[in-house]
Amino acid sequence: MAKPEYKGKRSVILDSNFLFIPLKFGVDIFDELERLFEGPVNCVLPTSVPEELEKLKEGAKPNMLRQIDFALSLTSRCEKVDVIINAGETVDDSLVRLAKNLKSPVATNDAVLRRRLRAERIPVIYLRQRAYLEIEGAMQP
Repeated sequence: MAKPEYKGKRSVILDSNFLFIPLKFGVDIFDELERLFEGPVNCVLPTSVPEELEKLKEGAKPNMLRQIDFALSLTSRCEKVDVIINAGETVDDSLVRLAKNLKSPVATNDAVLRRRLRAERIPVIYLRQRAYLEIEGAMQP
């Protein structure tokens, strides 16, 4: 069950690897986010995410191409947010910065990014037991 501070409409920032969950594990991330937050969720997608997915297509094998195309098809269900990646900054840096600015949790399965978000006290949504989404941490006011 979701924690009370997460009830109501929330924005959730999606990382690129999160968009692979439905095809790889058969979990509807959009339904699961609504279950987790007990209501409607606004999925926010930094512009760097579709760009990152397009770069992955270069030289990808047919099975991976299918997964990337499916992930890209899911981006139409998200609100796109222009995020500029500053000099010397990584995509992960821009996700952390956006999460702080929007005071929003980040949905990712990237272990390194999850540790970094937890260290920054930013809630993280991730796939648990290959079956459902879970959130850890609470956004600081």
